[in-house]
Order: sequence, then C-alpha cells, then structure tokens
Amino acid sequence: MTVLLLKTNKQNYIQNGIYLKLYFYNNGGEKLEHKLTQIDESLEGIKCVFLDLDGTIYLGGELITGALEFLNRCDERGIKKYFLSNNSSKGVKEYMKKLADLGISAHKENILLSTHDLLAWLKANDISETYLVGTRGMARMLEEKGISTTSVNPQYVVLGYDTQITYEKLEVASVHLHSGVPLVASHPDMVCPGPNGGLPDVGAYLALFKTTTGVDPQHICGKPNPGMILHKIAELGLSVNECAMVGDRIYTDLAMAEAAGCHGILVLSGEATLEDLKISPQTPSLVVNSIADLL
Repeated sequence: MTVLLLKTNKQNYIQNGIYLKLYFYNNGGEKLEHKLTQIDESLEGIKCVFLDLDGTIYLGGELITGALEFLNRCDERGIKKYFLSNNSSKGVKEYMKKLADLGISAHKENILLSTHDLLAWLKANDISETYLVGTRGMARMLEEKGISTTSVNPQYVVLGYDTQITYEKLEVASVHLHSGVPLVASHPDMVCPGPNGGLPDVGAYLALFKTTTGVDPQHICGKPNPGMILHKIAELGLSVNECAMVGDRIYTDLAMAEAAGCHGILVLSGEATLEDLKISPQTPSLVVNSIADLL
C-alpha cells in the first residue's frame, strides 16, 4: 500500500492522487510552497534514485524481497542508480563485493559512503593525523588519502561504525578525548538494522563517549548532510525535482532529502515505522512497505 502524507496534518494518511504540499519559510518569515511535483510508486519523472543499503536493499546478509527486480526496472527505464550508506564499517571494494554476492552489479563511482563525506571534511580542515575507532576497511580508505589512523598525537579522534571494536580502542580514544583532542564522527545513526533487530552503531558509540568523557563531536559527517547527493545531482545536470532518495531512516535519509530539496521515499523494511513518522519533523513524498512496491 502506498501512503501519501500532508505536511499540515500528519495524522491523516491520505492515499492515491493527493498533491504533497511542503512549506518552507524564507529569512523574512514568508511562507513559501516547495515546488516538488506529485510522486507515486510509478516514479514518473524521476531520472535518478539514491538508494540506502542497510534496511532498504538488504538486511544483514539477506537481499530484501523485490530489490533486485526494482533495480532491473530502473535499468529498463534508464533511471540512474547510486547506492548510499552511512555504514562506514566497509570500504567501497567491500560494498561492491557484498552487492555482487547478492547479484547486484555496481561500479565504484555509484557507491557513495559517509566515509567519502568524512574524507572531504578532513581534507577541508587540513587534518592528516588521527586516531581512528573504526574497521580496517575504513582505515584503508583514510590511509589511501594520506591520513594517519594511529597517530599518538592526533588532531582528531575519528569515530566510525567499528564492528571490530576492542576495549583497547575505547581506552585509547577516551584518553585522547580527556586530554582535549576533539572528536569527529562518520555518521549519526544510532542503530544498524539487522534481521534479528538493531545493532549498536556510531550514535550509540557517541553516547558511550559522552558518558565516559563528556565530549560531544565537533562535527558529524554522512547523511543527513545534503552535500552527499547535491554534488552528484549537479554533476549529472539534473534538477532536485528529478531525483529521489529512498531509505528506511527518517532522521538521516528523509532529513537529507528534505535538506537537498529532492523527493524522499520512506521504506518500512528497515528501522522506521509509521509510529515514528507521526512524531517526526520530516515528511516523505511517499511511504511504501518496501522497495518492491516502486516502479
């Protein structure tokens, strides 16, 4: 079932053929209606989709039913596809292999990770000495760009989704934070969805460090930062109205779509529920049970 929502009344789930009205305000307080056109599960007029992975394309090691067929329909329609993930535990090559193992062919140019956003931020701030709490795959991505991940005098403690975390890493990072080294995180996600329930993600690690050291991150990369997709939209020469972000998280996927000005499609196959949506400041263009309902 497809559900459209009106920004003005979240309690009314209005089905079939309703124009979605989203309102924004300029600096003078004048109400402006956003120019997003109506969208339904046919994705008519959409030329590019940005696809979350965990909870949208797969759960853990299992492909979500209908995901492969959806991707094939995108190819048939000539819709460009980009795979996005805040999950910084893997590098691009690992994502390519995981997708290939699930029967999905993807080029490295079509995979956009929170680690890419982190690398851009580190470069912009001239940071090359870090202590990383992250996986070996994430460390490789940083080291390939000339960033030390085991510095004894780091400019920043860098926190990623470390599925290989040890108490030693927590101890060393905590000592650095206590000594005044600032913290940057790859993304804000609290949980990583899995077939048996959510698992601790970077947001949970941030809460741990806050409790232990009192330190908050100076910056959090990844979704919902709109720059993760806006640079690609500009590169493709498309308007935001021709693009859609499809994901299972309201506070990252939908928040980024709203910030970028493109369509946001919520799938209920991962983290978010309709109950979550009722209390969320974000309103999607479309809500579907899973990606199988699209196209």
